Amino acid sequence: MNEAIPNVEKERVTVYVDGFNLYFGMLEAGYHNCKWLNLKALALSLLKPNQELHSINYFTSRVSNNPSKQRRQTAYIEALETEDIHMFYGHYQKDSIVCKHCAHFWPKYNEKMTDVNIATQMLIDAYQDKYDMAMLISGDSDLVPPIKAIHENFKQKRVFVAFPPNRYNNSVELVAKGSLIIGRKKLLDNQFPEKVKKKDGYTLKKPETWS
Repeated sequence: MNEAIPNVEKERVTVYVDGFNLYFGMLEAGYHNCKWLNLKALALSLLKPNQELHSINYFTSRVSNNPSKQRRQTAYIEALETEDIHMFYGHYQKDSIVCKHCAHFWPKYNEKMTDVNIATQMLIDAYQDKYDMAMLISGDSDLVPPIKAIHENFKQKRVFVAFPPNRYNNSVELVAKGSLIIGRKKLLDNQFPEKVKKKDGYTLKKPETWS
């Protein structure tokens, strides 16, 4: 007589991706051919057998100062949406830098609100019991307080950090309940195909400069 196999519930994982932190980490590491990254495939490759993927949240800001960059970013965001990844947008804010010697002004663009949006959503999802483990893909030290708040207020939940290339942060690792650094091979192994078909039939193509 066969014994019944116990039904062990898997740990529910929700992923929170700091888009700019990941993007610029790859650039600084020289991983220019990794930008066409399938985040769902990457997330699944990071899970253990006792875990299941619940959802992926991607946090970014729309580039507004460069038409070619805008087109590439739009193509990538639409590729991510084919995997049912949820988008959260901050602001791409224009500031000015002034030369102290000649008083010349030139524009500088900064991403705003991503860390606040990530912190807010992680806490909301913890309160609504949408995960057992939050996987944070970021090395931003501004996220230390919300990580600590989740561990202090939701004792059965934990935040695991997957650091992008060149974004390891000791203060983040210290408050996380587990961490790793995403390597180049892991990024290369989880790229979208050159062409990605949207649900409406339109075909997205990998930007030529990303090859």
